[in-house]
Amino acid sequence: MSDATTSKFRSATEEAPLARWALIGLAVLGLGILVAAPLIAVFAEALAQGWKAAIASLGNRDAQSAIRLTLMIAAIAVPLNAAFGIAAAWFITKFDFRGKAFLITLIDLPFSVSPVVAGLCIVLMFGTNSLVGGWLVANGYPIVFALPGIVLATMFITFPFVARELIPVMIEQGRAEEEAALTLGASGWRTFWTVTLPNIRWALLYGVLLCNARAMGEFGAVAVVSGKIRGQTATMPITIEMLYNEYLSVAAFSMAAVLTLLALVTLLLKTALEIRHADQLASTRRH
Repeated sequence: MSDATTSKFRSATEEAPLARWALIGLAVLGLGILVAAPLIAVFAEALAQGWKAAIASLGNRDAQSAIRLTLMIAAIAVPLNAAFGIAAAWFITKFDFRGKAFLITLIDLPFSVSPVVAGLCIVLMFGTNSLVGGWLVANGYPIVFALPGIVLATMFITFPFVARELIPVMIEQGRAEEEAALTLGASGWRTFWTVTLPNIRWALLYGVLLCNARAMGEFGAVAVVSGKIRGQTATMPITIEMLYNEYLSVAAFSMAAVLTLLALVTLLLKTALEIRHADQLASTRRH
């Protein structure tokens, strides 16, 4: 075939310049409207009355309590979900058993169930009028309208993130390395720490970062089980809603700005790790 004939053909993945720039412009426009504009609006509203007003609103006792509670919930729920996610992924990928597909469906359940419904289920199970909840309250261990209920609701909503990041990676890696380690006399724990964990560390990190971001921003389920008690069980998202409904815009958007900054820090940490360890990420196909 001549060069002239070949030049008439182009790759199936090569777009015309006009189409390429149109797609880029559409993507940038969408990001600007859906991401950049809301972020700018949040910080602009938070600073509408100046830095001093924003900082003063965050120095309020209830605001400080909401920030501490949100960070505490994330510090409890994320490590527990990481442990449960590793255990679930290990069990699903390393063993063959009946009902595996059903178990995977259960792991995905929080993605499809409304957070409000999840919160209501926790209230029905552990509320004062339930058998278990009544006994716990009578013995001084309330679940609903207390920290344990908020942690439980957050864990339910964020549970799939770690497991869902690990399962595809562990399926792709197979069992050969673990079986070789066991054949050479390594114990189960040694095999996990020296073989399995290094192979899944990037997927685990991704899952933990996503879980952390979702845990700090959870509203629906937490709103149901917390009771929205100001200064006690009101997390940052709930406090933002209460302040906004009271027309305290500066205080509401200042709290929203803090929550946004926490999410951005999580994103920047993820990006920095990707840049620093690009070779390892490429080898595990986790870009």
